[in-house]
Amino acid sequence: MKASVLSLAVLLSLGTALPAQAWNTLSGDAPIVIGHRGASGYRPEHTLEAYSLAIAQGANFIEPDLVMTKDGELLARHEPLLARVDLNSDGSIKLVNGAPVLNRTDSSTNVWQLSKYANRLTVKTVDGQKVGGWFAEDFTAAEIRSDIRAQERLRDLRTGNNSYNNQFVIPTLQEVIDLAKAKSIETGRTIGIYPETKHPTYFKSFTDANGLKRMEDKLVETLHANYGNDRNAPVFIQSFEVGNLQYINGKTDIRIAQLLNGSGRPFDDNRSYAELASAAGLDFIKSYADGVGSNTNLMIALANGKLGAPTQLIANAHQRGLIVHGWTFRAENAFLPNEFDSSADPAAFGDLTGQIKAFVDLGMDGFFTDQPDLGVAAVAAIAAVPEPQSYALMLAGLAGMGAWVRRRKQHKVG
Repeated sequence: MKASVLSLAVLLSLGTALPAQAWNTLSGDAPIVIGHRGASGYRPEHTLEAYSLAIAQGANFIEPDLVMTKDGELLARHEPLLARVDLNSDGSIKLVNGAPVLNRTDSSTNVWQLSKYANRLTVKTVDGQKVGGWFAEDFTAAEIRSDIRAQERLRDLRTGNNSYNNQFVIPTLQEVIDLAKAKSIETGRTIGIYPETKHPTYFKSFTDANGLKRMEDKLVETLHANYGNDRNAPVFIQSFEVGNLQYINGKTDIRIAQLLNGSGRPFDDNRSYAELASAAGLDFIKSYADGVGSNTNLMIALANGKLGAPTQLIANAHQRGLIVHGWTFRAENAFLPNEFDSSADPAAFGDLTGQIKAFVDLGMDGFFTDQPDLGVAAVAAIAAVPEPQSYALMLAGLAGMGAWVRRRKQHKVG
């Protein structure tokens, strides 16, 4: 034991590095950290300020969800709804004291507070579901830029973010790209973008009816103008639907990720997401995509609120050369599996690192997180712990050093 301790001390004094973390990702590199709608745990989502903070916190990619304006501009918003209201069971707008009831988990701008736009409150059918509110496609880009500002979407959970309400403009896709490129130069590291086409079937009906360029064509045109038609561009295009990704695949070499939800099915496909996550489903996805963006439950299903047994999704995807990016990793207890909760307070932060490690150990290639700083720290913490093979190599080195010490002693005696 004394010889081993001495050997370790000698190794460290000589500056001998312990073996690096062996990652189980498809590439063998560390998993990428994707700022989910920016650093949306700390700033209102899909704002240049949220994206800038995500980059400052070390995110490799930032994610703009894309919707369209009345004049065909691509904007970064989670849904076509700039603000949403609750509906009655008959689909009519719910009123209290004559005022519409704001949906407090799906309203991301102040448009509901601007009386000049009161007459644009309406009910539409999106992907077969009636929803009410103010829709981006009923406003020109100039109108949205003039006085509509971002608000915290999870206003009752992330109460601290409400202090930033009504300050930040709604950015265009081009502005998000400009930010990523400028920050790449400023930081000396490549910042990628990960745009998602939101409700593409819905928006195709809108663009067809109004003689506008299709969302997918506008997206590809913008990406090619900024990055070229290059598979190695720091870009992934993602969607929950299938047909639009197949269409995009015929127009660009930029990488594509098929999003897989934990339940339900794509609006434009009869197969469930679970079927698409199967080996046969992954064979199909491989025909047009480079990877999948998987709900965490498809990688490790929950059992009684805690992580259960892992599935074969990551292994099967890797066998087919497909990457797997997991979503969404959030630090608040409200979103964590129960074993990682820190308390009964839904807004308090729990053990996000523990949750991330469980998925990284399976070989997850990257992940979307609302708190990129904690995601980056989790990857660093995982990398700092030697893998079993690293321990074996370290012990082999110690044994070799011990043998060398013994030989030196024997030589002196002789």
